[in-house]
Amino acid sequence: MTIVATIEDLQRLASRRVPRMFYDLVDAGSYSEGTYRANEADLQRIKLRQRVAIDVGARNLKTRLLGEDVTMPVALAPAGLTGMQRADGEILAARAAERFGVPFTLSTMSVCSIEDVAAATHKPFWFQLYLMRDREFARSLIRRAKAAGCSALALTLDLPMVGQRHKDVRNGRAYSKRTLVRFANLASKPRWCLEMLRTSRRSCGNIVGHAKGVSDETSMRAWVGAQFDPTVTWADVAWVRSLWDGPLVLKGILDVEDAQYAVNCGADALVVSNHGGRQLDGAPSSISVLPSIVDAVATRAEVWMDGGVRSGQDVFKACALGARGVMIGRSYLYGLGAEGEAGVGKCLDIIRRELDATLALSGTADIRKVGRDSLVAGSW
Repeated sequence: MTIVATIEDLQRLASRRVPRMFYDLVDAGSYSEGTYRANEADLQRIKLRQRVAIDVGARNLKTRLLGEDVTMPVALAPAGLTGMQRADGEILAARAAERFGVPFTLSTMSVCSIEDVAAATHKPFWFQLYLMRDREFARSLIRRAKAAGCSALALTLDLPMVGQRHKDVRNGRAYSKRTLVRFANLASKPRWCLEMLRTSRRSCGNIVGHAKGVSDETSMRAWVGAQFDPTVTWADVAWVRSLWDGPLVLKGILDVEDAQYAVNCGADALVVSNHGGRQLDGAPSSISVLPSIVDAVATRAEVWMDGGVRSGQDVFKACALGARGVMIGRSYLYGLGAEGEAGVGKCLDIIRRELDATLALSGTADIRKVGRDSLVAGSW
């Protein structure tokens, strides 16, 4: 029996239980993976001030994100094909997040559909939108998110085309003709295959049967390959804003000028993000640009961050540098791949316990009151 104490323990379990082609979908960056590694390394370089003789007997991790009460400043980030880490993965993750009291964000590229997740949960979740070339399909996704009661829309802006992801080439996932490679991938994980055989959800549920001309996995792959849109501009963002009357989050902001455009377009929140290092390799880490973006726009919109967060200490550091909240992706996906719904719960509990201990040992009783003076000067 493997004892799980850290996110890394969940990662090791996931690597043994998920087929390589889908494990790599999580544990990979683009090109040389320099930005992927920098996200974690730059967080590790930040040092915490240890404070003593301060009353921290009653601590508070609770806060609000987009007007919603949350048990800690963490949300589950959108992740494509989450249902390939574990059968019905989006449903399992959404349930775990709901039980824990943090938001779950469903991806456009999810395996379980908007309607699937809505039927399996009791509280509103968030929906993430990719603005495809087919604008009528985008409009229909927004309508479906409204009908399902989604409480926020997150528009991802940093994927006008897919980055150079070399692991996807090597493991066969990127090329439909490499069927033998893919078959070997799947055959090596019989338990995973058995669970997948028990569910009917094995393709992109938001797309198959909804997008024009998409009726199966083959037509879906061709449709998706042609639909990511490099012509998206801020005018398109304004169009989405006009269709959605709830809280709007813009994800993929890594530049102060873009952050200012985002709030001018009516964003209620923005996510400082480089897509987990999966898009433009060589871009700066998310944590390194967070302070400048906070300084520029935090009075006008909530600023969140994702990228490299593997612990409660990482959450503390982001909040100290001005993030209202932190999105986690890989961390909960490792939990999902390792132990399903229970693994996502373990991930969240690990982060909560680490965040609580860090809060106490830094001499702070309330996560809402951490600031740059909670960090060692010159380490960020």
